[in-house]
Amino acid sequence: MNTFPSDKVSISNSTTLSPNTRLQEWLNRFYEGMEILKKRGYKPTPDNTREGMLNLTRSLVLDSPEIAFVADAIVDSSNYPVPVRIYHPNPDIPLPVLIYYHGGGHMAGSVSVYDPICRKITLATNHIVVSVEYRLAPEFPYPAGVQDAYHVAKNICPTLDTLSLKYLHHLTLAGDSAGGALCATVSHLSQYDKELRIAKQVLIYPSLDYTMSFSSVDENGIGYLLEKEKMTWYFDHYFQKDESRKAASPLFMDITPHMPDTLVVTAQFCPLRDEGIAYIDKLRKIGIDTEHLHFNNMIHAFLNMETLVPDECATLYKKMSDFI
Repeated sequence: MNTFPSDKVSISNSTTLSPNTRLQEWLNRFYEGMEILKKRGYKPTPDNTREGMLNLTRSLVLDSPEIAFVADAIVDSSNYPVPVRIYHPNPDIPLPVLIYYHGGGHMAGSVSVYDPICRKITLATNHIVVSVEYRLAPEFPYPAGVQDAYHVAKNICPTLDTLSLKYLHHLTLAGDSAGGALCATVSHLSQYDKELRIAKQVLIYPSLDYTMSFSSVDENGIGYLLEKEKMTWYFDHYFQKDESRKAASPLFMDITPHMPDTLVVTAQFCPLRDEGIAYIDKLRKIGIDTEHLHFNNMIHAFLNMETLVPDECATLYKKMSDFI
């Protein structure tokens, strides 16, 4: 199994840390446990994948701060009414809105799993945060999740009005992993939709290339939690009708000057690292204001592992706040 390098590394150009032994020890235990399960005949299923992400996050993101207003609601649609959870840190003051799309390979994750993370984002950014319960594969394959994500971005205001919440007409999108893909896809669609204006987007180790064509997929595809084999399994369940995976990849979609300002977060040992960097380069060539926060010595999904990497998570939340 791969291990972290033994030399000191620079984390996001702000702090010098030794390799994270707690994270490495956790990975060692994780893979030892997986070997035992495989010997017992373990095979991945949508149910145990969802359960695994739930257990990971609940065991490693322990702090769930209080928010002044939290409510579940529905963004109405004749196609599929999309459930959301809304967090308002100060209901007496109109605040800008941030829509968050959770990660999970388009198969796992939920509003409930990401509840503590969205609470932290709410307090860090002083935004109204809307967490989206978009439909998941394999029950609802592509493009159901994209449709839900786009629908919420376009129609969240009437839902906020129904709850009599004070808000500003200033919209930011954010998401991690598969949620980052949804975020970037909705931003792409907004370029051609005069009724949808997105100020900024935050992509946290985003999945932007469903063709899996970059070298970091192989370089980091074994030993760092998110495995190349598992990514293939996710995408095979997500795309069920021979869709063009390249056309569905935000990295290969058209970029115009109407794209929002963008923050991309990448991690050294993440299989998705290189596609995130390629996306940054593409946006900058068009002239989009783009910032890059890179974490050396980190793996994919570290935001769901806060107990092991509290400093890195704090840095990420702070950067989100500064950026938006």
